Amino acid sequence: MNELESPLSPPALSPPLQVSPARRIEEMGGDPTFMTSLARGLAVIDAFHERKRQLTIAQISHRTGIPRAAVRRCLHTLVKLGYVGSDDGRTYTLLPKVLTLGHAYLSSTPLAVAAQPFLDRLSEQLREACSLATLEGDEALYLACTATAQRFLSVEIRVGTRLPAYCTSLGQVLLAALDAACLDEYLAGATLAARTSRTLCEPQALRERLDQVRAQGWCLIDQELEAGLRSIAVPVHDAEGRVLAAMSISGHAARVSRAELEGRYLPALQAASRELSAQLLR
Repeated sequence: MNELESPLSPPALSPPLQVSPARRIEEMGGDPTFMTSLARGLAVIDAFHERKRQLTIAQISHRTGIPRAAVRRCLHTLVKLGYVGSDDGRTYTLLPKVLTLGHAYLSSTPLAVAAQPFLDRLSEQLREACSLATLEGDEALYLACTATAQRFLSVEIRVGTRLPAYCTSLGQVLLAALDAACLDEYLAGATLAARTSRTLCEPQALRERLDQVRAQGWCLIDQELEAGLRSIAVPVHDAEGRVLAAMSISGHAARVSRAELEGRYLPALQAASRELSAQLLR
């Protein structure tokens, strides 16, 4: 028995999914053209998430239901292809190359394609970074963005970047659009960790903020994700008036005041959002 399989190893395992990926893969096994090995490899990639960036073979096997030997082969292949890395041969992490799997889709979706000119125009007008994101799970998933000469985030924002929804302006706009049942579920399960001294970490405080965001139709975040970062976001609506995505402008707190965000940036952002929403109706 190796050290990964030792009963003395710490049981830092996530609860298995109600219907495991292995079970779903098994149910498709009757299809002669279905590639079980490919499905298992994708399930191994899906096992990684923000709160568990480093996983062992045993943890991945537990989370997916896939046998350890098969998980080991999948990881070996993913390491050889550059999608997964391991410093110690025991724990594994996803590498940036995995973003290429989704980049083509994210950068070519009608919403991302339609939004990019509006983001570029806003960024040129205001000289700040602009982004568009949707909600995926408990994260804001960036579909389109612009770059500026001023770097203010420790994390580089690009297509495919994911950030916690609860402490980003984009994320709070998207959370505010959830129905009551979905929001209750989110608040019950979300880990609201303090990213800075200003981060809202109490579910009730966050709920009250989201009520305010919903009522006013926009969200301003002042150094809740990262010290020195201020951002403001508004919703983008689909043909039925539902919130489809959120659009934001971000800048360094030393350069952009709250008053300027509300007085100068917000009207420009709202105008761009209305134009984009109208274009999506055509």
